[in-house]
Amino acid sequence: MNWRLALPALAGVALFAATAYQTEIAQWRRQREEGLKRDGGWLTVAGLFWLHEGANTFGKDPGNEIALPDGEAKAGVFELHNGKVTVKMKGAIRELWPDSLDAAKVGRLSLFVIKRSDRYGIRLKDPDSQYRREFHGIETYPAKLEYKVTAKWVAEPRKIPILNILGQTESMDSPGYAVFRLRGQEYRLRPYLETADAQELFYIFRDQTSAKETYGAGRFLYSASPANGRVVLDFNKAYNPPCAFTPYATCPLPPPENRLAARIEAGEKKYGH
Repeated sequence: MNWRLALPALAGVALFAATAYQTEIAQWRRQREEGLKRDGGWLTVAGLFWLHEGANTFGKDPGNEIALPDGEAKAGVFELHNGKVTVKMKGAIRELWPDSLDAAKVGRLSLFVIKRSDRYGIRLKDPDSQYRREFHGIETYPAKLEYKVTAKWVAEPRKIPILNILGQTESMDSPGYAVFRLRGQEYRLRPYLETADAQELFYIFRDQTSAKETYGAGRFLYSASPANGRVVLDFNKAYNPPCAFTPYATCPLPPPENRLAARIEAGEKKYGH
């Protein structure tokens, strides 16, 4: 083979691959921002109200226990009894399932029930939220192929405690951990399964950019399930948790083993309101 002729061809292939990857990441980031901005996206989350046992009135009148920015003055009542939430509006009563798409509609607003540990709350989504109106895009690091790493997968199923910003801890199923190298150093990340039938692994991590260039509480990352003892971690797709965009989210925090002694200069940077 004439290597003098082959080298430019190989360089061209490498350039094409890098350009295609840059295009992939740019498209992923556009879709990410579109998801935040869409109707019902995290930028519309404009309130969180914790329910007490019994009747919880809601409406636009400030005298309600849950005062809303739109709708009727006295729109209805949420009833919480022994872990069951019902809503009464205009004489009709129905049950609302926590952390589902069930919603009570009041004017332009949507009200959802959430459950965190033993607490039940009402999440308010407002399409006219100030967080949506004032959204100015997310600053990111330039996409670099060196931050798309193939990691060794170590199967070690166990429960891990995941703390959230409310101070609650939930035990989650973790199927193992990923071992990867970056700039000559070895690191590991332990994901967990968000649901029993999850098809992806979910990682929460902090690194040496956290609270400086990136969000202080850490960032999120998904990967496909392991194949042939390997898992691909693309840190160019590391992103801010919902708490970066609204104070009414209840985000999980990184477990201690996912606090990396490395600078992960990839993915989303800190978002400022």
